[in-house]
Amino acid sequence: MEDTNTSRLLISAPQKSSGKTTVSLGILHNLHQEGVKVQSFKKGPDYIDPMWLKLASGTECHNLDPYLLGAEGCLDSFGRNSTESSMALIEGNHGLHDGMSLDGFDSSAGLANMLQSPVLLVINSRGMGRGAAAVVTGMQKMQPEPNIVGVVLNQVRSARQQEKQKSAIERFCRVPVVGSLPIDEAVIIPERHLGLTTVDEMESARGIISRAGELVAQHCDMDAIKSMFKATPLHTGFLDSKPLRPIHTSVNIGIFHDPTFCFYYPENLAALRENGAELVLIDSLHDDSLPDLDGLYIGGGFPESFFEELSANRKLLLEVKERVRSGIPVYAECGGLIYLCETAHFKGKKFKLAGVLPFEIGYQKNPVGYGYLSLKSRCQSRWFDEGALVKAHEFHYSKPLSASGTKPSLSATTSADRYQFKVIRGYGIDGKQDGFLQHNLFASFAHLHASANPQWAKGFVELASEYQR
Repeated sequence: MEDTNTSRLLISAPQKSSGKTTVSLGILHNLHQEGVKVQSFKKGPDYIDPMWLKLASGTECHNLDPYLLGAEGCLDSFGRNSTESSMALIEGNHGLHDGMSLDGFDSSAGLANMLQSPVLLVINSRGMGRGAAAVVTGMQKMQPEPNIVGVVLNQVRSARQQEKQKSAIERFCRVPVVGSLPIDEAVIIPERHLGLTTVDEMESARGIISRAGELVAQHCDMDAIKSMFKATPLHTGFLDSKPLRPIHTSVNIGIFHDPTFCFYYPENLAALRENGAELVLIDSLHDDSLPDLDGLYIGGGFPESFFEELSANRKLLLEVKERVRSGIPVYAECGGLIYLCETAHFKGKKFKLAGVLPFEIGYQKNPVGYGYLSLKSRCQSRWFDEGALVKAHEFHYSKPLSASGTKPSLSATTSADRYQFKVIRGYGIDGKQDGFLQHNLFASFAHLHASANPQWAKGFVELASEYQR
């Protein structure tokens, strides 16, 4: 265990969509403009918010997820990734006290206490007056009690409303209101079925972040906010986490990395490098061939937004299929699984895909799988040990269909021996199973975090080394 000199602040709210991302982006932008090296973190398994936080701070954003990583994993990640920064900003997810466990261990409040981080609470002011103080009081008193050191009011309609809320909160809750943001459409990030739109798909991303910075600078007390980072005394409580050095590079693993496939935890890519892989980036929309590779990693993303382009790039689809036939190890999750299927039905159209997996994919109006997954490995494979319990998360509107597009395909329900996992909690591929195995290929709807599955990268690189030989 070691002490860390990194001061920290967790940004949260009573409920989702209250404005914590706008406040987080604004604070990060202003600190970055001042030349402060601030490390950003995102609580939970989300991929999209970290892209925005990374762009605002200028440094890679890392996820802290108590459910996936446990307390030790969160402390390890915080200690490892904040050593070179003087300040760390953690954006919470959902509401401050929302989580899986009844005791709040895996809530944003639980994470704040785990990191001994003070909390800046963002309140959506709409429809409230002095009752805003009751909301803050509830956030303060609910277990586990977080150290709320300040409040920012968001979407305030008038000076009168602001004064009512500010006076009540400061009198009854004994915490300062350090900002009051007006309604501003210029900082609203468009949302879609999987959450916020990614930065790669928005030319206006930097403009939105800059405007968030202006709002925070104009309507918040940045000096007071900066002092809040140091509101909790630092203590010896973080793991002695030194960055790992990659071993000698031995294999080339291709990474589909473009606006279509952009969901990758930094730790997953780092784990592959640390085990000896050279990562080669591939653009699924524009590259029409694969380089010399020993393995292929196709992550999640938004294939449904690019089915026209993906299907039109037949050369790359066919080459991927040929490489799979040659035995190259492939790890595909969610969007990657969809890319490898025979066809996809979306918005009344049918798109031909790689044809590696015996599935036709269809999309539903509501999420098919949404939230944390609990999986049990039903067999021994090169990817996972038999009996292993794996925690992951999923968020997909798609599932395998029959040729008629209405029922699960036979191949998705009868070939139980071809699945790595039995689903304990969640949906996976067909509600019962996940992790389709075919030769050296593993495809699933589960998003895994390498820090919680240290054998994953090692096994992947070993498979790639064998294929290379």
